[in-house]
Formats: sequence, structure tokens, C-alpha cells
Amino acid sequence: QVQLVESGGGLVQPGGSLRLSCAASGIIFSINTMGWYRQAPGKQRELVAAITSADSTNYADSVKGRFTISRDNAKKTVYLQMNSLKPEDTAVYYCKSSIFGNDHWGQGTQVTVSS
Repeated sequence: QVQLVESGGGLVQPGGSLRLSCAASGIIFSINTMGWYRQAPGKQRELVAAITSADSTNYADSVKGRFTISRDNAKKTVYLQMNSLKPEDTAVYYCKSSIFGNDHWGQGTQVTVSS
């Protein structure tokens, strides 16, 4: 059974930082592309960042230079370091694993950026 469990969300002031984690089980983690997505109220879910099995990364333009995605294959965990957070980063953040069109999602973690 595949499980992706996100953690690390919370309330932070503008300009602050958070690090999200996504622990995976039930998949061969090292060969999966891992991604972070977010969905704000009333908006569609969007890609934030992704990292391939070869550690190639891509980011949404809105987070470039502020967010960093990384992975630890030994711990089967993907991270999203979020710096210089803005109110518009407020959303539920989801982790996704992908391999050959087979996708799995986590349950999401809430990130709220507010003073």
C-alpha cells in the first residue's frame, strides 16, 4: 500500500520560512519523480516544484529563488524548503509521486502565511 505523509506545515509570518517533508512508503522511492503541488481556496492545484530520480529539478516561476526541493532516497523523503514566504503562498501543499504514469498523492498539509 502506497502512503505519502506530509508534515511541516503551519502558520508563519510573511518573510518567514518553513520546511515541508513527505515520507513515502510502498513505492521504490529512488526511481520516482517527486513533486510538491499546492491548492489555494477557489483555485486549481498547481505544481510548485519537482525533482526527478536523477535530481533534476524544476520550479514554478512564482517560487523560483525562494523554494528549494530536495530528496533523501535513504530516508524515502522529499523536502520543500520555503523561504521568504508571502501571503500568496498560503495553500494546502500536496506531495506526489510519479513513475510511468502511475501517480500517488499525499493528504496535504496546510501552509498559512499571515501577520
